Amino acid sequence: MPAQWRVDLLPGVVVIGAISLIRLTGALQFLELVTLDGMLRLRPPETLDEQVVIIGITENDIQQVGQYPIPDQIIADLLQTLQSHQPAVVGLDIFRDIPVEPGHAALSSVFRTNPNVIGIEQALPSRDGATVAAPPALPVDQVGFADAILDTDGYLRRSLLAASNPQGEYRFSLTIQLAKAYLAQRGIGVDNGIRDTEAFRFGTTELTRFQPNTGGYVKADAGGNQILLNFRSGTQPFRVLTLSQIKRNQFNPEWLRGKVVLVGVMALSAKDVINTGAIPGVNPGVVYGVEIQAHAVSQIINKVLHDRPLLQGWADGWDYVWIIGWGLLSIGLGYSVRSPWKGLLALIILGIGLIGSCFGLLLLGWWVPIVPTLMVLVVNGIGFTIASFYRYEQDLRQYEREIQQLEDRQLVIEHTFNTIHNGPLQTLAKILRDAQEHNSTPSFVADLQSLNQELRGVYDAVQQEILDQKESVRLSSDRSLNLQLPLDELLSEVYYDTLKRDFPGFRTIKVQIVKLEPAAELHPSVELKRGLCRFLEESLCNVGKHAVNATRLSATFTQEGEKWVLRVADNGQITTPEDKLRLPTASGFGTRQAKNLAKQLGGTFKRFPNQPQGMVSELSWSKHSPINH
Repeated sequence: MPAQWRVDLLPGVVVIGAISLIRLTGALQFLELVTLDGMLRLRPPETLDEQVVIIGITENDIQQVGQYPIPDQIIADLLQTLQSHQPAVVGLDIFRDIPVEPGHAALSSVFRTNPNVIGIEQALPSRDGATVAAPPALPVDQVGFADAILDTDGYLRRSLLAASNPQGEYRFSLTIQLAKAYLAQRGIGVDNGIRDTEAFRFGTTELTRFQPNTGGYVKADAGGNQILLNFRSGTQPFRVLTLSQIKRNQFNPEWLRGKVVLVGVMALSAKDVINTGAIPGVNPGVVYGVEIQAHAVSQIINKVLHDRPLLQGWADGWDYVWIIGWGLLSIGLGYSVRSPWKGLLALIILGIGLIGSCFGLLLLGWWVPIVPTLMVLVVNGIGFTIASFYRYEQDLRQYEREIQQLEDRQLVIEHTFNTIHNGPLQTLAKILRDAQEHNSTPSFVADLQSLNQELRGVYDAVQQEILDQKESVRLSSDRSLNLQLPLDELLSEVYYDTLKRDFPGFRTIKVQIVKLEPAAELHPSVELKRGLCRFLEESLCNVGKHAVNATRLSATFTQEGEKWVLRVADNGQITTPEDKLRLPTASGFGTRQAKNLAKQLGGTFKRFPNQPQGMVSELSWSKHSPINH
């Protein structure tokens, strides 16, 4: 990897590392959980789950009964009515550890004579250490606990399927008891998992256990046997009937036959509510406990029977591969897109793509980190966009400086030509008239006329040069090259154009070595490109004019270590005083130009004898120089 790339990558890599470390501390967990809730609410609505029915005891039902808690007789009558319609299993999500007269004996009789009725207990101690026992008339295999594990923000996102109570007894939840009973009637039993022997498995479906770092969680309590809750989407996930409707027979019996029927209180005064941000409703964030039980049972039986996805996360470590991958993508975007506006547009598209990918994976049951990934993407993207704006401003200023230099040069040329026109050209015109009047030789007059035209042509040539300098460079052969070409192509054009000129030093050349490497990572200004072309032309012209008996010519533009080097070398002899003009002098125009160019590049210019003979003209600069970009 080029060193400049390493420099450019460093801030982006630091951002990736910092956000990954922040996530490791758990500081982003709350944001990830809230984002999960929001994405679950945005899912397309699902159809009504006909397999689960809720019998809700509403505020109006309580007013009609005139007593709360609801007496045992009312519940016994309700259960008897439900049993007459042959449900697969009935879950009573109402605590009945102590009698609520009248009707306790009748309710106990219903419990003993209906093995498909499941009651609830509180198996895990509350803050004050208390638990709630199951109805005494129910055997252990007809009891499931109703305990819920809330996150630190008080919201429910997990379903506890099994756990040990304070006495060390391994207990099952109401959810798993209902699912076992319903699926057993379809010939599907429960067993230990294959991939994870502590997981539940129904047939070939294994319920992936929640782990401390699943999804957006960091070091969460994964005690007992937990799974993530994939709430059913939509405003009406289940059919809900009231106690009054059951009493008045205002329902279709087929709604109950062979179904999972859950009975619970759906009145705010009873305070049997759970907070969750994943379910839209009349009271945002508040869901009745019996509804939560319906979602928990529904997700298991629909996974087993219809392969509806459960929520799960990647194994430890893969989340960070995901985050780092998107971070590197944002770095690559910032490095490759030089235009700030294009970079900003690309960042927006990439952000939408990330959110869409996370949402799509969630629909398939995979919860992947979105908050830290989006943070990495946005921070790196904005950073590189700001850098692009800065580069754009710098380029604009450089362009304005170059325009100003061209305008200044234009003024100097105008002034110089006016001086020449008013002085030497006027004198030359007078000499020409005198020569014509005194009948000087025709050749002398022709030479004077030619000199007059050449001097006047200087202005036009230089004027055209100024006009061309914005986009091109004019060589001594009067050929113009487009400075928008890549640098290696420009230098190649200069080399072959110069070698076509009829200089004595070129006539003896037998071997030519041309190696001009592509330099995609270099982005010199138009002025510097022009300077490099001039340097190469000047160096080649020196060979053509002054090299004696040269048989070998080398022109190279390559990376050598940490430098870019533009070098012209020959093996000509230095035998006459004119040849010594090829040695560098402080006053030589070409030397001054080369030294000035080296200064702009932050590099060095050298002209020195070749070995065993000849001359080398060399310009070099660091490939990390800011002028390259």
